[in-house]
Amino acid sequence: MTLRDINQYGPGFQIKVLAALLNNKNFLVNIHDIVSEEYFDNQAHKWIMTEILKYYNKYHTTPSLEVLKVELKKLQNEVLQIAVKEQLREAYKETDDLAYVEEEFSAFCKNQMLKKALLQSVELLQAGDYDSIKFMIESAMKAGQDKNLGHEYNKDLETRYREEHRITIPTPWNEFNELLQGGLGNGDFGLIFGNPGGGKSWALIALGGHAVKMGFNVIHYTLELGEDYIGRRYDSYFTQIPVNVIIPNKAKVEKVLEKLPGNLIIKEYAPGKASISTVESHIKKCIDLDFKPDLIIIDYVDLLRSKRNNRERKDEIDDIYTSTKGLARELNIPIWSVSQVNRAGAKDDVIEGDKAAGSYDKIMIIDFGASLSRKREDKVNGTGRWHIMKNRYGMDGLTYGAKIDTSTGHFEMITDDELETITPASKPVSYGEVTDSDKEQLRQFNNFFLNN
Repeated sequence: MTLRDINQYGPGFQIKVLAALLNNKNFLVNIHDIVSEEYFDNQAHKWIMTEILKYYNKYHTTPSLEVLKVELKKLQNEVLQIAVKEQLREAYKETDDLAYVEEEFSAFCKNQMLKKALLQSVELLQAGDYDSIKFMIESAMKAGQDKNLGHEYNKDLETRYREEHRITIPTPWNEFNELLQGGLGNGDFGLIFGNPGGGKSWALIALGGHAVKMGFNVIHYTLELGEDYIGRRYDSYFTQIPVNVIIPNKAKVEKVLEKLPGNLIIKEYAPGKASISTVESHIKKCIDLDFKPDLIIIDYVDLLRSKRNNRERKDEIDDIYTSTKGLARELNIPIWSVSQVNRAGAKDDVIEGDKAAGSYDKIMIIDFGASLSRKREDKVNGTGRWHIMKNRYGMDGLTYGAKIDTSTGHFEMITDDELETITPASKPVSYGEVTDSDKEQLRQFNNFFLNN
């Protein structure tokens, strides 16, 4: 049951209707044939509705704000122009309850169509034209049904060439961004492969921290380390103070956090206890509490529980990865995660796709895959090699050298020649690794016992 007149819903509801039509092409596709500017009494709303329908009929998509600005300049009535500007400003601010608004307004439009058909059928009834009455009622009942067939190639040219059509979250590394045409996009699933202790989790910190510094909202799920320790790793990334000495520097951390434009939530789950449905429920809870994430990080997805039990481990892993990709597509949010390589891959200078642990099918599911190779000497010297294993948006098979500081989570891309010219004295020292000073002390300690 819907209200008889749209004015009964109030001005706030009407603004949200316009917001939904301006931001959701699928909603506009479904109701464009049953919505009318006549439903609105506000002249500014009528003008916006007219422009939306006019643009859709020509370009088969929603008008951008730039288009509306140009059309607004052509408006001669200055009072109406000011009113339209204010209503558009409010419409682009609205993000809450749009799902409910779309459902309710669709029902309202259907009822208006049915009401119109019944009124017109009176004359047809008097004329005995029952076939026309049947056709009108059936058409009214079908109005507003889902008309989204997918990407209609001939009609959707404007949609696929809009710059904002694929929203990307840049990585800290320009080389990755160029290959990804800006970064990991909405609905994409990116994966970093590496050997144990090779810096994979720190790479996720770098990805999440960079996104927060650019003003995005990030949710970081950890299934290995505690929430507090992951938080201290982010503190080290933002302040560039090594994580082993970050605790005495709380005051410096506070100053840096005050300037961060984005927000971060860290959520811990026990390995094997949470499934992708658990993650999805938490994301929806965050959205309900006015925290809408732009980027999801899972460290790491292999430790999630599969919904399908009593199967081979490979099948469980495939199910987890397929569900994760499905979650990214459903929520229209990019997801980054990490995965281990097998024993053979841990010994390679460059880790190829066939070294993925558990299931090679991971490579088929993800949109972007990069491996981080760090052999024993690399861990000591603070170096490594990135290799692009898969990329749906550009070239793959490329390899980059890297300077890696796993005390603060900073990775710097370098060429192979630069990698070879780094001397042990100039190489960054990773927290938790054996330094040259430690080696000298151990050497003196051993000599003391040998000589006595």
